[in-house]
Amino acid sequence: MASLLIRNARVVNEGRQFDADVRVINGRIDSIAPEIGNASADVEIDAGGDWLLPGMIDDQVHFRDPGAPAKGSIHSESRAAVAGGITSYMDMPNTRPATLTLDALADKKRRAASASVANYGFHFGVSHDNLDTVAALDPRQVAGVKVFMGASTGNMLVDDPQILERLFAEVPTILLAHCEHTPTIDTRLKNLKELLGGMIPPAAHPLIRNAEACYRSSSLAVELARKHGTRLHVLHLTTERELELFENKPLGEKLITAEVCLHHLLFDDRDYPRLGNRIKCNPAIKHPSDRDALRKALLSNRLDVIGSDHAPHTWEEKQRPYEEAPSGLPLVQHALPALMELVADKVLPLTTLVEKTSHRVADLFAIAERGYLREGYWADLVLLNRQPQPRPVGGEPILYECGWTPFVEHRFRHHVRTTVVSGQLAWHAGQLQDGCQGLPLQFLR
Repeated sequence: MASLLIRNARVVNEGRQFDADVRVINGRIDSIAPEIGNASADVEIDAGGDWLLPGMIDDQVHFRDPGAPAKGSIHSESRAAVAGGITSYMDMPNTRPATLTLDALADKKRRAASASVANYGFHFGVSHDNLDTVAALDPRQVAGVKVFMGASTGNMLVDDPQILERLFAEVPTILLAHCEHTPTIDTRLKNLKELLGGMIPPAAHPLIRNAEACYRSSSLAVELARKHGTRLHVLHLTTERELELFENKPLGEKLITAEVCLHHLLFDDRDYPRLGNRIKCNPAIKHPSDRDALRKALLSNRLDVIGSDHAPHTWEEKQRPYEEAPSGLPLVQHALPALMELVADKVLPLTTLVEKTSHRVADLFAIAERGYLREGYWADLVLLNRQPQPRPVGGEPILYECGWTPFVEHRFRHHVRTTVVSGQLAWHAGQLQDGCQGLPLQFLR
């Protein structure tokens, strides 16, 4: 494995910003120092004062592998991820077949071991008939266990009270929940169809999958977690009201945590007339006041991590009428540049962004030796360049298999100059680097 030396970087790590050189040997950070003298390396990069961050660890992606190669594969989407500053990801179980058995989990790990450019882990799924398997899981073999307490594909919607009680009581590791109340959604959709005569515009999405549908489900999840002492992580919060369910405490002092996703921080319901089904996702992007409340909550410990919920669909699928168009956005290629817009606009300190995309994700999921720039840790690094002129997203190649992005009209003020995965160059100077192979994440449980 080639050694690497990055000189003259502006390091952002553990609440500090400081100038340093960083040397990487055998995949790990060997030294971080104000100046690493006469040392040499196989590859040397002069950062020129650019930001050097720990790579983003994305706790929620849908890479569609196996089952939907036209939407994305582990190979294609992990390549897009490293271009966006993501060095590790945790993939969701709603593939085809779903990750509901140990054989399906092993198959995904085999695929990633030969195809993933980024480091990887996999969440295990819950259905009505696999609770014995879930209860017997080795917590070190999965990133987490995912339950859809709202609409999902196949047989992964779990809404039976007795099954939920058993799940929350017996799950052996962190339980991730997608929270939307399906009866509320179904009723609102039916009423709106009657009112509009069947032709529903994409702008109605947050009216159908509204704040009440989210709160009814997320409050139930929190109630069950408190009752059973479950380690619960509620995914993709979208509403101001839901924030009251979560404590403003350090991570180590709470069992119930929450994630927010980048599209719910960057878009709001005023974007539907322009983008339509391109920003149709579940839970829905909602009111500007919800977006602003989520941004503010990141400044405290009420929201713990930022993920992407990358969920690609083909362009053709997204052109269908509202009810037929699937929900989900391709996001990983532009994850850190998009989030850096919040830093550039002084909405979020850069140290806080690093905390919510790297440090706390590693801590929350008990990931070994990643998420921080520390000597002896794996070298998962991102070098971010501050542009004198914003770069248009539409002028760059799209690496997603689906070939489109909701950010096509955006201009970002930062771009990913270099991404290092487990000590290997994965992305540099606008090019994917050959030969980089991500490693399986190790969970210390």
